[in-house]
Amino acid sequence: MIVVGVGGMGSAAAYHLAARGQRVLALEQHTLAHGFGSSHGLTRIIRLAYFEDPSYVPLLRRAFALWRALGEGMDEPLLHVTGGLDVGRAGSVVFEGSRRSCVEHGLPHEVLDAGQLAARFPGWTPPSDALAVYQPDAGFLTPERCILAHAAAAQAHGAIIHTGERLRSYTAAHGSVRVETDRGVYTAAQLVLTAGPWMADVAPVLAPVLVAERQMLGWFDVSDHAAFTPAAFPVFVFEAEEGTFYGFPEYDVPGFKIGKYHHRAEAVHPDRMDRRCTPDDEHVLREAVTRYFPGADGALRSSAACLFTNTPDEHFIIDRAPDAPEVLLVSPCSGHGFKFCSVIGEVCADLVVDGRTAHDISRFRLSRFAL
Repeated sequence: MIVVGVGGMGSAAAYHLAARGQRVLALEQHTLAHGFGSSHGLTRIIRLAYFEDPSYVPLLRRAFALWRALGEGMDEPLLHVTGGLDVGRAGSVVFEGSRRSCVEHGLPHEVLDAGQLAARFPGWTPPSDALAVYQPDAGFLTPERCILAHAAAAQAHGAIIHTGERLRSYTAAHGSVRVETDRGVYTAAQLVLTAGPWMADVAPVLAPVLVAERQMLGWFDVSDHAAFTPAAFPVFVFEAEEGTFYGFPEYDVPGFKIGKYHHRAEAVHPDRMDRRCTPDDEHVLREAVTRYFPGADGALRSSAACLFTNTPDEHFIIDRAPDAPEVLLVSPCSGHGFKFCSVIGEVCADLVVDGRTAHDISRFRLSRFAL
């Protein structure tokens, strides 16, 4: 079994496959937990109240359980529970979608108006007509540590991981796959492609429906650290006039972390994108910080570029390649996938070993697109 791409998804797939007794070779073109794709940035949101669609909630329940199991015995947990806020106006996608998920799945939650939101969480200065869903089962994952933990667990079960090795091509036929890299040639019964923003390169069949998009994250100095601790400041998604933002409490490094979905709508190639934070990038983020989080309107302490790999409907792809059933195409995630890595790794193992999975992945079929 060969896995190409050992980021969030690939490291989890390698682990679950190896844990089921599969011989696994995992190939990563960079180092493990690198900062060139979509699986870095110190913190990543995980939440049960899923405004994108309630059908994700069962997968999230399993993802939470698997992340906790992976982190057992570690000095520092992989999953930090802070609670989560989904904020918008009445009728907004984020607020209404989050509340719908809570109601349909019986998730404990509270609905807060703007005054209640500001009083309970002083880091916020929300607009007067804001409404928030507060859901206690939310928080953040530490993505680099998650990848290293999955990789170590995979190796403990016998998986071999090569770093600094780039896929050149593959051919598949009659129940076998031949993989050529810049360092060698390998054969296996099946190939799992989890290459994130490089998926359009390694699986050209997907090129018509994938767009890699440049994102920028910023960490801003805060004046009142107590208001932005994990105990006082839940992770959030906020549909504002300026766009939809997401953010985190201070953790591990100084600064309040914030990003904007689809940032400046820049389609890029991951090998050629500008990873510097420009004044225009900072303005996009600071516009929201100044207005809604003034206690964090300090200097831009640090920044990081990452990528979304967007599908037209912003839902995942988990399916066999239409021209090669030996090849499993996994999860261009449209900017909301890292939280699912643990369970999607399990799904990969189900599909490879058993040919099916008990998890409902019908939404992620490639056939929904006209290719």
